[in-house]
Amino acid sequence: MSGYRLREGGVVDRTQPIRFRWDGKAYTGLAGDTLGSALLANGIGPVARSFKYHRPRGVMTAGPEETGALVTIGKGARREPNAKAPAVELFEGLEAFGQNAWPSVRFDLGQVNDLLGSFFTAGFYYKTFFGITGKGTWEWMQFEKLIRRAAGMGRAADPADMAKDHDAYDVIHDFCDVAVIGGGPAGLAAATEAAAAGLDVVLIEQDFALGGRAIGRDEIIEGQPADAWIAAQEAGLASARVLRRATAFGLYDTNVLGIYERITEHEGDPDPALPRAAIRILRPARVILATGAIERPIAFGNNDRPGVMLAGAMERYASRWGVGPGSRAFIATAHDGGHADATVLARAGVEVTVMDARPDGSEAAEMSRAAGVEVLEGYLPVDAEGAQAVSRLMIGRAREATGAGGIAVASAERDRRADCVGTSAGWSPAIHLVAHRGVKPVWNGDLGCFLAGEPPAGLALAGSASAHWSTEACVLDGRAAGAEAVAALRGSAAPQRPERVAPLGAPMALHEVKMRSRKLKSFLDPQHDVTTADVRQAAQEGYRSVEHMKRYTTLGMATDQGKTGNIGGLALLADALGQSIPETGITTFRPPYTPVPIAALAGRARGAHWQAIRRTPMHARHEAAGAPFTDAGAWKRAWYYPGPGEGIDEAYVREAAMVRETCGIVDVSTLGKIDVQGPDAAEFLNRVYVNGFAKLPVGKCRYGVMLRDDGIVLDDGVSWRLAEDRFLMTCTTAEAAHVMVWLEELLAWRWPELRVTVASVSDQWAGTAVAGPRSRAVLERVLTGGDVSDGALPFMGVTGAHLAVAGGVVPVLIARISFSGERAYEVYAPAGWGALAWDALAEAAAAEGGAPYGLEALGALRIEKGHVTAAELDGRTTLADAGLGRMASTKKPFLGAAMMQRPHLQAEGRAELVHVIPVEDGVRFSGGALLCDPDVSMGGNDGHGVGWITGVTESPVFGGWLGIGFVAGGASAWQGREILVEEPVAGRSCRAQVLSAHRYDPKGERMHA
Repeated sequence: MSGYRLREGGVVDRTQPIRFRWDGKAYTGLAGDTLGSALLANGIGPVARSFKYHRPRGVMTAGPEETGALVTIGKGARREPNAKAPAVELFEGLEAFGQNAWPSVRFDLGQVNDLLGSFFTAGFYYKTFFGITGKGTWEWMQFEKLIRRAAGMGRAADPADMAKDHDAYDVIHDFCDVAVIGGGPAGLAAATEAAAAGLDVVLIEQDFALGGRAIGRDEIIEGQPADAWIAAQEAGLASARVLRRATAFGLYDTNVLGIYERITEHEGDPDPALPRAAIRILRPARVILATGAIERPIAFGNNDRPGVMLAGAMERYASRWGVGPGSRAFIATAHDGGHADATVLARAGVEVTVMDARPDGSEAAEMSRAAGVEVLEGYLPVDAEGAQAVSRLMIGRAREATGAGGIAVASAERDRRADCVGTSAGWSPAIHLVAHRGVKPVWNGDLGCFLAGEPPAGLALAGSASAHWSTEACVLDGRAAGAEAVAALRGSAAPQRPERVAPLGAPMALHEVKMRSRKLKSFLDPQHDVTTADVRQAAQEGYRSVEHMKRYTTLGMATDQGKTGNIGGLALLADALGQSIPETGITTFRPPYTPVPIAALAGRARGAHWQAIRRTPMHARHEAAGAPFTDAGAWKRAWYYPGPGEGIDEAYVREAAMVRETCGIVDVSTLGKIDVQGPDAAEFLNRVYVNGFAKLPVGKCRYGVMLRDDGIVLDDGVSWRLAEDRFLMTCTTAEAAHVMVWLEELLAWRWPELRVTVASVSDQWAGTAVAGPRSRAVLERVLTGGDVSDGALPFMGVTGAHLAVAGGVVPVLIARISFSGERAYEVYAPAGWGALAWDALAEAAAAEGGAPYGLEALGALRIEKGHVTAAELDGRTTLADAGLGRMASTKKPFLGAAMMQRPHLQAEGRAELVHVIPVEDGVRFSGGALLCDPDVSMGGNDGHGVGWITGVTESPVFGGWLGIGFVAGGASAWQGREILVEEPVAGRSCRAQVLSAHRYDPKGERMHA
């Protein structure tokens, strides 16, 4: 590589040097440089090694479409592999390193793979794995280790460093009238047009400077020099929000945009109070995609060597950054655009030769000659020669062009000195984002590229993204797109969009140059070492689908996503199959457009903050009582209330016994609570629950179970009928959010005719459960209004009442429900009064010999009673498995009714809910233990056993250790037999008995007393 800094030109600040380090050595760039331009200016190359063959790679492009110069930037916790050097803004103190090489990118022992290239062709990994499946486990694992070690590029930060990563990332939700993606000429024109009309405009540009390819160009735009025009457009965006260093990585339903904005990534000493980056979720009324176009390379022999670049990138380095890509340049082109690039380089002092694949002369060729450019018409590049970089170029005359692949067959004629080679087969509009919305690309044979199909409402493309190739045409189209957005939002007539003009002359379809006499490696994807031969091999081996070919060859995968080599690969596949390009199709574009750090997607939700911490209204009371907390979903719940000298084992057993003997109160505010209102509320719940709700009287509540569509239990809970058209649904803490989303989906898409509204009211109510034989006496001590006698409030009854608290009276809702198996009530007070209501109930409970109890004791009570929770309803449990099969109505349809009848879900011997107790006193086992048939070896159980334990407790009622779980056939299948409880990780096992899970008060006399 022999790049260098030009004496003049570019828009970099030559008075402001920027120091950076490359592979440990100090270098200097200029303010306004990218790492790519600084590496070129310092003549550094190669800068990376390829994935498979470890061939040397240099800078190939001038933007995020880079597929060669993938480097590692930063150290320690800020180490980032696979950064694209042309897209990294240079800053003081930047440290960058070559990657995928050992000991260095200049001398990499891994390049031995290149000599063995015939063994690493397309599908190598597939074939290797297939080839070793017949071997023993040990041999298979050795091959797997080698392959996995070779996979991937670059190395992420070490775990020890990652633990010290203090960078923060924000997630920002925003709205606007018009979002313009792309700050090139078309995007600037569209944004200024919309902003001038008073619309709220957001302009998103991935670069740190606006202007796109017009930056530094010697051209006139709307009567002004390019740089002056760009400055004028920026001034016209004073009322708009301009997001520089921001990439729109995804476009989703209803035109929601996902944007990755780099905030301090480009700073050597960032403000620690600021985030490193942010994910912006933008919801605009309209979107204009001015995303530009990506130049296509030409594949020829050894076209991956450092020094082989895109022709447009060579021009940009000279125009914008004042960098010569080399001193002796060749440009291979099949359209007029290559001549314009050559002219810019020649004026910058670079010796340039243009090889125009078209045999006939053109006006563009004459302009090149007038600028001092040597023009060879009908010539093509054949082989780039050199070790670490291009040193000579073999060229030849085109003999013929064949098939859909645009393949020119050449014969080598001349060996010319060259240190850089630019190629251009044309331009492909960057239609990735519109494709995210499901818009299918459409092949345009005249333009030789895929265009976007008809975009959905509120979305438009402008400029090169819509195949306008000249700056003048892009600006006109951008202004029309901006005016169109204004008209749509203001209800006025939309302007006429300009017709496409093709200023590239008569472009020739050209994707590959071949030689008849020699086989040379010609690369389509330099990142993954995918050659033209790989595509042909994939077609020969039956991979006729473009999606299959992509995965078999790895063309356009990982960070590249087919930006540069995709069209060439599709064209060659079409040629190999004897088809046209439209018949062959194109791969599917999916988000993200460019890589997005996982840390940014997480935002600040990591570690203890991976989700919001939710506290009940009584949280401070639990803290004051000395209760430790445990996580229940997103909530903090009081775990137990330790007495003097007590740990959890003593405290929860005491609390559970207290509830059985007298009374206790527990905070149940975390239960999901959903208000269901409307004339069809009863019908809605009747469809959702397996049991009937249509005839439930007002003032009563009912336990219900809802199924998923596949017949598996989704959740359970109790719904209270407060009025003819109103229910209060409660659901489990773990599934509350899921149930809410499920209900909204049902009403929005399946049953929109139902007149029902649902609203989450979990945070509006503070819930306290009062349980135990003295529970009614507790309530009677604090009620100032309301009747909780058996006659007025029977089991599963609901009533309104008033509770006397410090400073006043609180209206409450009371339902007589039991989760413990004892007489019990749930008391719901407005959340703001929750702590005072708790105080009043705690004082009354103490007077009756009770006290608060925690989540661990609640678990003990429910295990004794045989009630299920999320531990049992784990996404694979049916009604019958949980012992609730008789609840399912036979008189009405309900969700999941059909699928629950599947033979597999009705099969005999399915695991059913049971109690498990150890045979020997003092023996314990843990939740998650396997239940195995002692008459069958573990091998016969296939490592899964015949059941599993979901929960364990020390049982005050039964005296001793008690487990709840599932076992094949249920308790009846194990009468008179012992079962084996296995804990493979702990290396222990014990013998146990299987009993009914409903042994405690099976007739419910204590609940109904």
